[in-house]
Amino acid sequence: MSGQAPWSPDHEVEIVANTPPGGGTDRSARALHEAITANRLLDVPAKVVNAVGRTGTGWCDGDAREGDGHVVGISSPSMATDVLIGTLPADAMRFTPIAILYTEYLAFVVDAGSPLKTGADLVQMLGADTGKVTVALATAFGNTNHIALAGVIEHAGGDVGAPAIRVFTSARLAIADVMEGNADVGVITAASAVPEMESERVRTLVISSPERLHGVFASTPTWREQDVDCVLGSWRGAGGSAGLGDDQIAFWQGVCAAAVATTEWQAALKRHFWTDMYMDGKELAQYLRTEYEETKSILAGLGLFAG
Repeated sequence: MSGQAPWSPDHEVEIVANTPPGGGTDRSARALHEAITANRLLDVPAKVVNAVGRTGTGWCDGDAREGDGHVVGISSPSMATDVLIGTLPADAMRFTPIAILYTEYLAFVVDAGSPLKTGADLVQMLGADTGKVTVALATAFGNTNHIALAGVIEHAGGDVGAPAIRVFTSARLAIADVMEGNADVGVITAASAVPEMESERVRTLVISSPERLHGVFASTPTWREQDVDCVLGSWRGAGGSAGLGDDQIAFWQGVCAAAVATTEWQAALKRHFWTDMYMDGKELAQYLRTEYEETKSILAGLGLFAG
């Protein structure tokens, strides 16, 4: 209809994370919620909802809320990975990408009492007998964490399929597994290791960032410093239900772009050791297509691509 007002929410909005409070997507959801509410970027209330363990588009109730612009979920590369390796059906990817918000790099962590002191020690262990190494991963086989681990194993000359891998639904559970002595090393997002690093219960051997991070990670070397080609991050984005209209997408792109420009969001980037990677529109669509094809190729090399 000519002259019709642009779409905007007319009742409470849900920002959904599929991890428990403190988990990776929960931190993203709460940071986005804070930026939105503190700066009054919505004319309606918003709340964070934890849909723990609901993979794929389970965070938005799938088809039940198709076309509903009142739910925004935190998305990540793991959604595509789960489809590619066959743990989720293809229709689990029926959602509307809105924006990538940031990326976060990975920490390779060990218990404080571990004999492993450096990234070089881990490379030596992986090369000597990969099958004797147990790894705690968050949050899925074939995800960015697993791909980073595989790259290090290949560098060490080991068999990428050999280690015993324990997968957990959140980084918090993976790091607990390391501290309980069940895994030699954990591969998790850097921010997830901060509480245990500050209390000296774990040690981060190395980071997958292109350069050293700040704060508690300032003395932690990168894989690049160890002459290992492993610079890899895991992005977090905002997505909506399947079937959103152009006006709904445009509305949420505007909200997300405004949110990442706020002082609250910039503080969250620093607090959580995140790196700005805002992207939307055509650039986002092309990025996701390219990443999907590259991930398919990598997973095939790991023997995980379902075909």
